[in-house]
Formats: sequence, C-alpha cells, structure tokens
Amino acid sequence: MGSEGPSAVTIHVTGFKKFHGVSENPTEIIVGNLRSYIQKNGLPKDLVLGSCTVLETAGHGALDTLHKILESAVSGRDQASANNGQIIWLHLGVNSGATRFAIENQAVNEATFRCADELGWKPQKVAIVPTDGGISHTRETSLPVNDLVKALSEMGYNVMPSDDAGRFVCNYVYYHSLRFAEQHGIKSLFVHVPLFLMINEETQMQFIASLLELLASLR
Repeated sequence: MGSEGPSAVTIHVTGFKKFHGVSENPTEIIVGNLRSYIQKNGLPKDLVLGSCTVLETAGHGALDTLHKILESAVSGRDQASANNGQIIWLHLGVNSGATRFAIENQAVNEATFRCADELGWKPQKVAIVPTDGGISHTRETSLPVNDLVKALSEMGYNVMPSDDAGRFVCNYVYYHSLRFAEQHGIKSLFVHVPLFLMINEETQMQFIASLLELLASLR
C-alpha cells in the first residue's frame, strides 16, 4: 500500500524491436518480460514500475510515438492528487558488438545512421534538434552514472560507463528523452546491453532488476 507514497520513484522502461542485422533484439524480450519478472521477484517498496514499451527501431518516423509515451508519464503525474515523487525513463538498446553492459552518460545532437532505420530513414550528419545548435552539441543525464556502474560492478555485473551512444536510433531516442526530461523535471538514462549470446537472458534480467533497485534508492 505504501508503494505509491510521496517518496516513490516511478520508472518507465523502453526497448526496441528488431532492426537491420539484429533479427532478435534482446531489449524487446527484456521489456516484454520485465513486469512478470519483477512481480515474481518482488519490488522495493519505494519503486513503481510504470509503462514498459517496445519502440520501433526508427528515428524521425517514430518520433510521435516517442513523444506520446514520454508525455503520458508527465500527464499522469500532473493529474494525480499527490506528487508521486521522481519519474525516471530507462531506455534499453542493444549493441550487437558489445561484451558487457554500458550505461550512457550522454547523447549527441547528431543523426548519422550506418544503415536505414526500420522506416527507411538514413540521415547523415543531421542535427536531431536543429534549434539546439550544431551536431556536436551534447545532453548529459542528471543521474550518477559512475556511482551506478560502481555499485553494479560490486554486484558482479560486467558493466562500464560510456560517453558514446553511437549516432543511430539509440542515440536519437536518448537525445530526445534527455531534452524532454530537462524540460519537465524528470530524469532519463540509456543502457546498452549485449546480445544474449554474450550475456544470457537470465543474467540480463537480473541486471535490469538490480539497476531498477539502485535507481529507486537514489534521492
């Protein structure tokens, strides 16, 4: 009953569908199974798992969908009779060449897609938000990436901080989310995961559950 008190942290999670070169995206499976996994294993009393959404692996063409899900969290907070505390967006994406987890510090205002996204867009050196300035402009998360990495490493996870989320759809979504978060007083974080061939599904589910618990403990 106390899980939705004023101090609760609500975390909304997104993953991505398949895309060129990745026929099975682990983040689609993680996000699809996350609610049942968390219910089975229990949640900290001060954590509320909000929406779990799987996004099309697309940039500009999927922007309306992205903004709708971001706005839904804020409108839900505004309509509530009491302030339910902090809202965090946790975005998950796959790095098919990675051997460990990476928590991303920042996103860059540049879309340079190595291949067309799932809606056929292939921008090259395009500013994600032109009014923010040039393609070298960055936005950083307000969450303590190094502290999170340290805590997760001490739990035995193979994880690193990263300053490079690429220039593909992951970076594109993270940039928009960080911009939205700054405008609305919420927080945003992006995590790259490897393929299940590198780190198995059960370990990845445990990792995300551990990360959720850490995020809920931040004050």
